[in-house]
Amino acid sequence: MHTRECFVSAPGKAILHGEHAVVHGKVALAVSLNLRTYLRLQSTSSCKVCINLPNIDTFLSWEITALQRLLVGCKELGDLKELDADLLKRLREFTGISDGSTDTRSMAVLAFLYIYLSVFAEAEENISSPLTPQQESARWSKEEMELINRWALMGEKIIHGNPSGVDNAVGTWGGILRYHAGNITPLSRVPVLRILLTNTKVPRSTKVLVSGVKDKINKFPSVMNPVLESVNAVSCTCEHTLTEMATHGPSAEHYTVLEELIDINQHHLNVMGVGHSSLDTLCRVTLARGLHSKLTGAGGGGCGITLLRPEMDASVIQSTIEELKGYGFECWETSIGAPGVQMHSPTAVKQGILKILNSY
Repeated sequence: MHTRECFVSAPGKAILHGEHAVVHGKVALAVSLNLRTYLRLQSTSSCKVCINLPNIDTFLSWEITALQRLLVGCKELGDLKELDADLLKRLREFTGISDGSTDTRSMAVLAFLYIYLSVFAEAEENISSPLTPQQESARWSKEEMELINRWALMGEKIIHGNPSGVDNAVGTWGGILRYHAGNITPLSRVPVLRILLTNTKVPRSTKVLVSGVKDKINKFPSVMNPVLESVNAVSCTCEHTLTEMATHGPSAEHYTVLEELIDINQHHLNVMGVGHSSLDTLCRVTLARGLHSKLTGAGGGGCGITLLRPEMDASVIQSTIEELKGYGFECWETSIGAPGVQMHSPTAVKQGILKILNSY
């Protein structure tokens, strides 16, 4: 990296519709959230690599030379098609993370180190900077963005086993993506939608939940296959509605359709067995105020999204947040359709973000 100090940011991600059905060849819509994670890149004389994940209470550092030795004898990492099982084994031994461990902290550490070594082996500190002296924020070339996407997919494979590729794609490219039968395409025009994102703080394993859905489908194919077809129809109807909103402008009827689809999809997900009492609480609290919510992602806890109409009174949103906080949940009001991964100059990063980064 030719820049002495810069910042890289990527958006959050949510599945608007199509959770779990995506692995069965159905349509899913993934959206980027205007909640960005920032990474500071600095050129220093330090001989260590550090990872700081305050949300899961992790700060670790390793000698660069010790990490480099792990690459000796490994296969070429540049193709980024499959995980190198030998390197992953070496990383587990190096970090002391057991083969059966699936906790969030351990998986984050493994994913970080694997991607770090992949970048080191392939890029050798020659990744270009897309920033010009006149720019404060910029994106890389299409080819480099595709490379970033492949690196991110390796982390997804470590954490989730056999991911669809949706999460890393929406984090890389941003906007709203349509996923169908392995093909990911961006929606060319998308409306700005306000949402409330709620973290129930209930931990869950994506691998376990996906496996449970597959088992239910295999056990009750005549019952579950129509559910999957209905989820597919929900996603397609939502896509059509979003396109109409972006083309002709949003209307009250458009929001009514989206709210109805949210309710239908949440019932689908409960039928699939990925609901949770915490998510039921989210839906109950928001519906009491005329708001409509559904889970996003694997389910079984985790996060949910609530659609906010443009005319929604701020006091209603605030009272909703306060009640949800009373259940131990965490909430953010944000929007969907944020840009993907970007590089920023230090002057482009808000002082509030710099203060947080400097505190660690």
